Amino acid sequence: MDGIDPSVPPSGPGCADCEAADPPGWWVHLRRCARCGQVGCCDSSPSQHASAHAAATGHNVVRSYEPGEAWFWDYTAETMYEQGPELAAPAHRPLDQGVPGPTDRVPLDWRRHLHR
Repeated sequence: MDGIDPSVPPSGPGCADCEAADPPGWWVHLRRCARCGQVGCCDSSPSQHASAHAAATGHNVVRSYEPGEAWFWDYTAETMYEQGPELAAPAHRPLDQGVPGPTDRVPLDWRRHLHR
């Protein structure tokens, strides 16, 4: 897994691109770029920002940003790694943040918006 910088902290508690959207978006699960710390939404989420970030920047490795998960995914190799280097804290989204989240932005019919 090349291109990992364990010293870079995550960009924030949620998907940076969903937060910056107008209106702000929502996500199912979060992924953290292992090179620059950009937090993005997973491929099941409506906007799929984590994989878009990987495609746009060449930062091909993400780590789950979910509590209790420490796996990595390499978009280029299409390979999951059960473990890898310890990354700068925090290791996951806030525990009080809902899934999907943020709770106040998730539509009632959210399941219809999922990518499978």
